[in-house]
Amino acid sequence: MTNNLKRILAVDDEPSMRRLLEISLRQAGYQPILASDGMEALFALRKGGVDLVVSDLHMPGMDGLSLLKKMREENLQIPIIIVTAKGEVASAVDAMKLGASDYIQRPFDLETLEIAIDKAFSVSRLKTENAFLRDETQKTDGDLIGNSIAMQHVKKLIQQVAPEKATVFLVGETGTGKELVAQAIHQNSPRSNALFVALNCAAIPAEMMESELFGHERGAFTGAIKERIGKFEMADGGTLFLDEITEMPIALQAKLLRALQENVIERLGSNHTISVDIRVIAATNRDPMEAIKEGKLREDLYYRLNVFQIQIPLLRERYGDIPLLTRYFLSRKKKDISTGALDSLSQYQWPGNVRELENVLERAAIVCKGNEISLHDLHLDSKNVDLSEPIISGKSLAQPHFVKDQASLSVPAATEVLEKEMIAEALNRTNGNKSKAARLLEISERSLWYKVSKYNLGD
Repeated sequence: MTNNLKRILAVDDEPSMRRLLEISLRQAGYQPILASDGMEALFALRKGGVDLVVSDLHMPGMDGLSLLKKMREENLQIPIIIVTAKGEVASAVDAMKLGASDYIQRPFDLETLEIAIDKAFSVSRLKTENAFLRDETQKTDGDLIGNSIAMQHVKKLIQQVAPEKATVFLVGETGTGKELVAQAIHQNSPRSNALFVALNCAAIPAEMMESELFGHERGAFTGAIKERIGKFEMADGGTLFLDEITEMPIALQAKLLRALQENVIERLGSNHTISVDIRVIAATNRDPMEAIKEGKLREDLYYRLNVFQIQIPLLRERYGDIPLLTRYFLSRKKKDISTGALDSLSQYQWPGNVRELENVLERAAIVCKGNEISLHDLHLDSKNVDLSEPIISGKSLAQPHFVKDQASLSVPAATEVLEKEMIAEALNRTNGNKSKAARLLEISERSLWYKVSKYNLGD
């Protein structure tokens, strides 16, 4: 049976005191490990798997302060509580200066010990979170910009799934904003006060990914000079976002599946299991079923992750959002944009999606000599400009024939009617062959599946 209790190392040279600590720690719900002096404690710490130390101050050989100094020299960043006798306030202060989490005086009761342990774990958790937030370099906005039908549908799905703990699988091309959707789910969930931790599986070398996920103990491999907390532990109580999941080594996917099923992990170099409570959101820019066929994604992991799937629309499928996105990005640069330039952005096919739009506008803001970006500043690739797309920023929109049958001049409603008619016609011409229909419509097959489901055009 797997033991998921926190492991606390109790260090004291008196057998009776070690026994008292052992009994007290078991009653408090922890797994005690015993050591009779500082050297024995240090040996246990070097083996790994210790979550906290409770050490007597005065011991023959290596005392409590010496143990604390040695732990810090060896980068053993484990919280430690020092046990002192009455009247040893100066020694306790010295221990706190060296990094002790707290101190308690003899004689103490179980409640005093429990309070000190809870406090030490809380402080350790806060330090971990603060270190993560300091190291976080990705600056993204939590708001999803866009009022198109496609984005309204995504926002509705986010509101439906956010309050639940169910895993979510995001599917969409690179640059469509999968991480923003994941952040929106987290921010609207009961876990919003805890960390949102993201890991791009495509950006981490395969040999380092297990350590990134699960952490490692000191000495677990060459170069592991100190213990490291992995993304799973950082996200405990919050949300873990695994981007480009199909780029994770297939062997590691089996370990990920076990962690998700059992809610426990093991750091590299340790046989001690750690319980975690996280919500996982995974994402891919591939067709998941094709990835399974190609051996890039375990089928059992896919079904474990794909409890609730959200298809992220391409930017060229939500061209009505381009003016909103453009104004949003340019507001941070304090720049405006000409009507002609905005029209060109609306006619561009955007193979790189929203990320490409942001990069184009950032470059344009740099080269622009005034306060208004012109068509000349954009440098768009002409082969990706589709003049058949409607110009949405000007006043001379040609009236489509289907508008005559509409009760209002609502562009979103009219666009939805036309889109549904075109998809139905393409499916009719190809006898329901979705691959051929997608080519006829000049959209991806994944997008067609999404729209067929959206408009209830399936068999």
